[in-house]
Amino acid sequence: MKIKIFLLFLIITTTSFSQVKIKGAIIDEHNESVPFANVVFVGSTIGTVSDENGKFYLESDKTYTKAEVSFLGFKTKIVPVKRRDLNLTIQLKEEADQLKEVVIYSGKVKKKGNPAIAILKKIWAKKRQNGVYLFPQFQYDKYEKLEFDMNNVDSAMMKSKFFKGLEFVFKSIDTSKITGKAFLPIFINESVYKTYGKNKGGLKVREDLVANKNSGFESNQNVIAFIKDLYVEYNIYSNYIKIFDKSFVSPISKISGVSTYNYVLSDSAFIDNKWCYNIVYYPRRKNELTFKGDFWVNDTTFAVKEINMQATRSANINWVKDIYIEQEFNVVNDSVFLLKKDYMMSDFSLNKKDKAKGVYGRRTTMYKNYNFNTVKSNSFYTKKADVFDEKIYHKKDDYWAANRQEKLNKTESGIYKMLDTLVTVPKFKHIYNLISILGSGYIGFKNFDYGPIYSTFGKNDVEGLRIRTGIRTYFGENDLWRLQAYTAYGFKDNQFKYGVSGKWMFNYKNRFTIGLGNRRDIEQIGVSLTTTNDVLGRSFASSSFFASGDNSKLTSINLTSAFASIEPKHNLKFQIGSSYRTLKSASPQTFSLDYWKDKANNIKASNIAQVEADISIKYTPDRKTIGFGVERNEVTDTYATFFLNYEHGFKGITTNDFNYDKVQLYYRQPILIGGFGRMFTTFEVGKTFGEVPLGLLNVVPGNQSYFTIENTYALLDYYEFITDTYASVHIDHNFNGRIFSRIPLLKKLNLRELVGFKAVVGSISDKNKALNASNINYVAPTKAYYEYSVGIGNILKVFRIDFSWRGNYKNIPGVNKFAIKGAFGFYF
Repeated sequence: MKIKIFLLFLIITTTSFSQVKIKGAIIDEHNESVPFANVVFVGSTIGTVSDENGKFYLESDKTYTKAEVSFLGFKTKIVPVKRRDLNLTIQLKEEADQLKEVVIYSGKVKKKGNPAIAILKKIWAKKRQNGVYLFPQFQYDKYEKLEFDMNNVDSAMMKSKFFKGLEFVFKSIDTSKITGKAFLPIFINESVYKTYGKNKGGLKVREDLVANKNSGFESNQNVIAFIKDLYVEYNIYSNYIKIFDKSFVSPISKISGVSTYNYVLSDSAFIDNKWCYNIVYYPRRKNELTFKGDFWVNDTTFAVKEINMQATRSANINWVKDIYIEQEFNVVNDSVFLLKKDYMMSDFSLNKKDKAKGVYGRRTTMYKNYNFNTVKSNSFYTKKADVFDEKIYHKKDDYWAANRQEKLNKTESGIYKMLDTLVTVPKFKHIYNLISILGSGYIGFKNFDYGPIYSTFGKNDVEGLRIRTGIRTYFGENDLWRLQAYTAYGFKDNQFKYGVSGKWMFNYKNRFTIGLGNRRDIEQIGVSLTTTNDVLGRSFASSSFFASGDNSKLTSINLTSAFASIEPKHNLKFQIGSSYRTLKSASPQTFSLDYWKDKANNIKASNIAQVEADISIKYTPDRKTIGFGVERNEVTDTYATFFLNYEHGFKGITTNDFNYDKVQLYYRQPILIGGFGRMFTTFEVGKTFGEVPLGLLNVVPGNQSYFTIENTYALLDYYEFITDTYASVHIDHNFNGRIFSRIPLLKKLNLRELVGFKAVVGSISDKNKALNASNINYVAPTKAYYEYSVGIGNILKVFRIDFSWRGNYKNIPGVNKFAIKGAFGFYF
């Protein structure tokens, strides 16, 4: 979800009040760039570090006339600067007596005798912690400002046909204090929160949204959720800092800091009446998830007062050209600090060239009024403020003037008016509507949507070419009820299919919802071990344009279901339901679901008719959603999922039915393993009690497509293994380029290493085998079946390729022992 929103922003993609700005490049005597040199305004603590190409940008609200440039192995140089010096080329001369001790850029600064390392060790020894986690109770006020801006705005962009009729927006152009690039604001959101916490007996946190003000895109909740999910909280004292689901090595890391970064003691000065040391750091190697920058640390408490971190442009991360972080702290005492300000900016772009157009995503968070003496009861933390209270979104200007912890500058103050005007311009509305269609897959009309357009065409062996069309009611993203319907037609079987459903939510606080629907369609059953009675669900396998082997084992299904669900706790959902479904083969000439009704008299049945009741529990901690409507968008899928389902099949209600019980458990857990990437693990177990035919058994999901599909087995065909009792595990790990980044010929490609392991063990009872009269031979993986894979990801940023091997069951005629499959996707 979040990556799609970001890509759409890229598709649509000065006035300044600083007293001095300088920009340029630092070179040596051979005209080679000097990366990671330190640049500081003389007489100040305002500085920066040049990037991998020796380029830098620095500005200040105060007037300075000189800048000092330094780097190990070179003579420090002081250069005069003008108010606007944006074309500087600064040449440093080597110091011969230091050349034996320091290898510039790619080498190592000596640890022994390095005062910066000595200071770093004292920082580690303090084991400093954020004060809010050290007191029994805490509370504070938080102000948050989120902004999106188109950057690298130039005269060519202003004169382009795209902006014809929208020229007034360029009156709001500003310049980034980090990069010096001109940018055009396109979104702003401000929020005020009251945060409460309790540490005793386990951490409990309650954050109440007190006020919110926004302008820009109409569906701003998507943008807000996108930024919030990207810019999660992080602790610089941790060994790794998570950004965009990736682990960057913290410059304060005790485990990996010294082996990842070079540290140089650069300066010392008073900050807030405390004497502090300035340490510049930069990465030892390219292509790793690292930062460059500097931090100021107090000389007695060894607490970090200020830090800035800028991700190296060569870091193995997609669609992001620059990441910049600033943090300021209040040091309470020798072991406690409190966060005062947190600023983060990312430059999202399709490529990392300096002049490439992109979008800035900026978040400013400020904290004040810390209180550790007010006691709150346990019941206080179980209640949540109503974030949909209209009063929150209609605070007057005088409220914002009093509660902003950072005053808006002149450009920011004008953004609201400019953006509110922009959304009334017809041309902008057309562009916005096009982006909405690409993002949601639906074409919007008054009170209803057409789509999803991405499901319009499909193909399989039974239907041939398949065309699908659908609609849904849509009055807004927070609709409390929704009706949906679709119809489809297969040109080979000459049959119409359809589905219709309705959902009504009566209370958005506990999300009490009921639903009803009916579907008559053709699908590939057995592509998932854990199943639900989703009326409008349809498997990818039954409408694939690219499939290998026989794809004719499809089933005609008529499903009617009803349910009621409730969420008594956030992300904890209970649901009860009932369903009636009939199953029959969609291609009787090649595929059979037959079972014995009377084997002694050779009487078979081909169709299954079954009434079921089910109850399920679904728990998704840390899941983030948008809005409060009956259908919500998820911000990301990187959260744990626990799903427990029980079904009972009733006998005697329909003509051909069975009495059985089915229990299924599904658990999926993402694991971020420090600097070693991210792992996804999935566990599934299930058992069916009673005698049932093929259509009601648990089929181990095969994958006969050419694509990698989650929770399927790459080397299994459909119906290769049949079970009534099973346990499976899937492990997929992405090293995020940790290995390739150290191989000279590969590191520039930013490829990522993938490994996987899948296994399933199961059985099937003799009674179920005896019931079988189909043309499918029941084989259960009584000796655990397993397969393993290695892969390469991030090929051209959008493609992965997996090489899979079958671990056992190799001697069965016609089985696949090796497969190559791929997948497209947009990932950071």
